[in-house]
Amino acid sequence: MPLVRLDISHVRNLSSVRFEPSPQVNVIVGKNGSGKTSVLEAIHLLSFGRSFRSHKHKTYIQHETDHCLVFAQLDQPQGSPIPVGLQRHRDGQIDVRIQGQRAQSVIELAERLPVQLINPDAFRLLEGSPSIRRQFIDWGAFHFDKDFIQAWRGWQKALKQRNTLLRRGKISNSLLAAFDQELIRLGEQVNVSRKAYVEKLIPHFVKVLSSLTSELSVDLHFFQGWDSQKSLQMAVEAGRDRDIELGYTHTGPQRADLRVKTATGDALDSLSRGQLKLVVSALKIAQGQLLIDMGRPLVFLVDDLPAELDANHRQKLCQLLESLNSQIFITSVEPDTTDFTWADTTDVRQFSMINGEMSLLNNGFQES
Repeated sequence: MPLVRLDISHVRNLSSVRFEPSPQVNVIVGKNGSGKTSVLEAIHLLSFGRSFRSHKHKTYIQHETDHCLVFAQLDQPQGSPIPVGLQRHRDGQIDVRIQGQRAQSVIELAERLPVQLINPDAFRLLEGSPSIRRQFIDWGAFHFDKDFIQAWRGWQKALKQRNTLLRRGKISNSLLAAFDQELIRLGEQVNVSRKAYVEKLIPHFVKVLSSLTSELSVDLHFFQGWDSQKSLQMAVEAGRDRDIELGYTHTGPQRADLRVKTATGDALDSLSRGQLKLVVSALKIAQGQLLIDMGRPLVFLVDDLPAELDANHRQKLCQLLESLNSQIFITSVEPDTTDFTWADTTDVRQFSMINGEMSLLNNGFQES
């Protein structure tokens, strides 16, 4: 659901920002520290309940205030816009409201407001630990399979309990075997959902990457976390003695990974920074495209678009995003780096950020 109105209070240097974004393209220009990235951070916070810039909530709550607030109205095909809001308190408490009613968790916001982020830190998808790529897969599986989140939560709980037992030591193989049934059952469900999702994602990724560049050939491979020739039950049973020795569960879905390969090996080792940016962008756009094909509109957040990309590839990236008919928020330091050729029928709104205050530079459709 696209945002038809956004109110931000006490997020970093944004004391009070209110604006009505375009349902299509929104370009936010401002110097470093002006607050343009904080606008994207606020939208991300409204979807995920957390920032993409810091895991510590106190860093984005404005000084000398006890909370920050992000409120929005979400458009829907029929009926009035849906009001949603998230308030994060300095003590860590989160208050989520949907249509005036308290929501049970942030997950209800994530379902209504899927957000896809492309920013310089997106390199971590390839450079970072497998946990970052698992989060990427799980975001898609969450939206792709309605039963995924319940299985994932149950499996996480069972895994945590198992590792607690293993750390205590002096646990017998037979006692561990009795405890493992729920871990295996839920872990298999998580794995099936992840695998099915990646299989759906791959053709979208190949198509998007070829649209961005004809020079790269990149393959995606899903590693489930154990020998693909074995069931999870077989892997867990075979590894119990080692788990007892190590004091933790060393095999299973918690070791899953998305492996990105070129003809010469890992993409991270064989591609330039600019090429890696294209691969990451293709992964994010393909993930969004798959969701859109399922009839689920989403919001793209593109922070510092010019970084690492030349004008030609920036143009191609924007054309791809534009073709998805999604709501897009793009930030840039310099106005001329966002001077793209949008379609005449695209509603492009340009905003300026100065010292935490936003002003509208234009309002309406792109001039031909």
